[in-house]
Amino acid sequence: MERLADRFMETPSKKSNWKTPWKHLFQSKPLSLTQFPSSSDASSSFKSREDVSRTGHNEKLKKKSSNFASRIIDHVNMGSKLSETVKGKLSLGARIIQEGGRDNVFKQIFALREGEELLKASQCYLSTTSGPIAGLLFISTEKVAFCSERSINVTSPAGQLIGTIPYKVLIPIRKMKRANQSWNVNNPAQKYIEIVTWDGFEFWFMGFLRYEKAFNNIQKALSLAS
Repeated sequence: MERLADRFMETPSKKSNWKTPWKHLFQSKPLSLTQFPSSSDASSSFKSREDVSRTGHNEKLKKKSSNFASRIIDHVNMGSKLSETVKGKLSLGARIIQEGGRDNVFKQIFALREGEELLKASQCYLSTTSGPIAGLLFISTEKVAFCSERSINVTSPAGQLIGTIPYKVLIPIRKMKRANQSWNVNNPAQKYIEIVTWDGFEFWFMGFLRYEKAFNNIQKALSLAS
């Protein structure tokens, strides 16, 4: 069981091979660890939701989405296949939060240290070499942690199914070097958050329903730790 835990509870102290296969398509904008992003921080090639609306890049963003499905499509416009996956999987995260409350869910999965405060729980995707994994990203004053919404099959070296467990990632705030705002150069509406640790590991998160709010809370956690 110790071997399974090592395999599925990733931390920055362990070698990660998650560097995204789409990195050449991204542009990143690192921000100060003690400042929150503002419209003046953005490069000329980066467009906010309001800018996109004004330029007509995406007519859907001209009005506030009135239902959950359209919000997903607006923020996770990554192709029909992935959009369909989002509709099916992200609703599970919403139900978990509604039934147990985000604090209770966080405590059950990752535990709270004394004095630790949960800032935000966001539905998103974690980028892995095997493809994006849907789950919940918890941002607290002590850690950024991800837990998949569906369990992952665990197999033995011989290929036998051993069991299923959630896929978890735990990044202590003290080990985070910076958080970057990134986007697909071919489609700026596809936004990502890149987390880089002091020991050189990268974690990529995408498909946020409230991208700016998630990023702001990561920056807040970093500023509180500095």
